[in-house]
Amino acid sequence: MAGTRAIFPLVIGAIPFGIIFGTLAKSSGLSFWGTMGLSVFVFAGSSQFIALGLLASQTSLYLIILTTFVVNLRHLLYAVSLIPHVKHLSQRWKIPIGFLLTDEAFAVAINRYNQNDRSPDKHWYYLGAALFMYANWLLCTFLGLTIGQLIPNAAKWGLDFAMSVTFIGMIIPYIQNRPMLATILVTSCVSLLSYSLPHKLGLIMAAFAGIMAGMCVDRLKSYQ
Repeated sequence: MAGTRAIFPLVIGAIPFGIIFGTLAKSSGLSFWGTMGLSVFVFAGSSQFIALGLLASQTSLYLIILTTFVVNLRHLLYAVSLIPHVKHLSQRWKIPIGFLLTDEAFAVAINRYNQNDRSPDKHWYYLGAALFMYANWLLCTFLGLTIGQLIPNAAKWGLDFAMSVTFIGMIIPYIQNRPMLATILVTSCVSLLSYSLPHKLGLIMAAFAGIMAGMCVDRLKSYQ
């Protein structure tokens, strides 16, 4: 329940994003169960939108899988950060929390893991937050499929901007020192400059550039 409460503001930001996905999927010709299947088994908003566009243009299955794989590589960075906290867990825990790992769940979970108390139940906190986000995504996909068509031009209302605001809200608390500030600034600049690269490769470039910038500033700080 504590994890559910912590992720609630981020869930609110994801609601219009999920509804728009369901609406666009139906109008793009994807079946009801095909759309629900994407949300049930993929559970990655950005990748699902990209896959939807590629499916509509009759792109080959292999290219769709490759593109979504590249877009989701950022989750590898999240996983590396979580390994020290979850490596003691059994596989029956690692598999579900690995599947449920999203940007929002990571932001909430890593904040809890970094707290100094020695609670042995932090993985339950993570699970509560992640399951709430998962249930919300499935519900919003369903709403987009069923009542989304009643909203004229929903995709043009700019409701998806709520997700951008959500990500900004996730980042702000981390601006506590110079290395983090450098990481955020460099990542932002590189992501804008590399936006036109195919298959969203700019996201990965920006992530690694930000990591290197933060490490360099941290090293310079330690030498002073």
